[in-house]
Amino acid sequence: MDQAADFSLVDAADGATAVLSGDWTTRLLGSKGDDLAAAVRDRPGSLILDLTQVGRCDTAGAFTILRATRATPGKEEIRARPETLKLLTLVSTACQEDPVHPPRTQPWRGLMERVGRGVVGLWFDFIGTMAFNGRLISSAARAVIDPRRIRWAPFVSLAERAGLDALPIVAVTSFFIGAVIALLGANMLAQFGAQVFAVELIGIAVLREFCIVITAILLAGRSASAFAAEIGSMKMSQEIDAMQVMGVDPFEALVLPRFMALLFIIPLLTFVAALAGLAGGMLVCWTELDLSPDFFMRRIAENVGIVHFWVGLSKAPVMAVVVAAIGCRQGMEVGVDVESLGRRVTGAVVHAIFSIIFIDAVFALLYMKLDV
Repeated sequence: MDQAADFSLVDAADGATAVLSGDWTTRLLGSKGDDLAAAVRDRPGSLILDLTQVGRCDTAGAFTILRATRATPGKEEIRARPETLKLLTLVSTACQEDPVHPPRTQPWRGLMERVGRGVVGLWFDFIGTMAFNGRLISSAARAVIDPRRIRWAPFVSLAERAGLDALPIVAVTSFFIGAVIALLGANMLAQFGAQVFAVELIGIAVLREFCIVITAILLAGRSASAFAAEIGSMKMSQEIDAMQVMGVDPFEALVLPRFMALLFIIPLLTFVAALAGLAGGMLVCWTELDLSPDFFMRRIAENVGIVHFWVGLSKAPVMAVVVAAIGCRQGMEVGVDVESLGRRVTGAVVHAIFSIIFIDAVFALLYMKLDV
């Protein structure tokens, strides 16, 4: 039965003896450590510790006894059973050891180490990306040679989830982007009395840039993260390893259907985004500039034309490949822990958005050089 820690002092001619009893454990200590320290603090002569009546004692109790009495294990002033004395010696040795401080490094050295690790990590990431792209290309080539290898059911399901389910958010976002462009254009061009040219600004900005960029960024947030999470969870549960044991190529079963679904659905989403962006701009021009929808559409057809729409649509396949490849590759790199899954899902979204902006800038520069 548990007994609370307790003690008593027995005075003698040359000092005193502290007789401890009960269980000196974390749960039963209470305030006896402070009481013991106050009782022996000003005692003249030597102090003998009698721990023979102590029942149980853990490290907290041993530390409390040593701190209160300032005793040193191994000397004659402590009387205790061998196991209790061994525990006191162990705790006393641990308390006397100096704390280990990590060696101080120069700030510039730490910075250079981080830069070096980043460069090495970037190189290995590049190698992994090239290996992934090689396997993806080989899987796509085998599917082209033998279409029976294509898994049509996952392709249709993924096209619906990544494409049709994204239509509302793509349309609403593009509508408000077109409205914002119209408001900015109307306010700025009003200073020069050229409000009517807001129509050309809306048409070129929406058809050439914003319809595909907004669509690709939304797919990066929806599809790239979903691909990474789905494949990563399968990697954590060793389902991909099981597929390989059964002779199923994970690239054909998991990566290729997602790649084909985005490649097929992104032109439709881009077209919807273009229509919604023009609708938002047309509504603002109608309400703020008193330009009728008929005038807006005629001016779009005459002064903007279809070329800018095809310029924007030409970026769609590249954006689809980038979003699908980054999402699937990050999923394939997931480790066995949840932290790795979260890090890879976040990396999929960040890398995809960065790649979209970079590719759009490259296309803009290329078309400027080609005067398109």
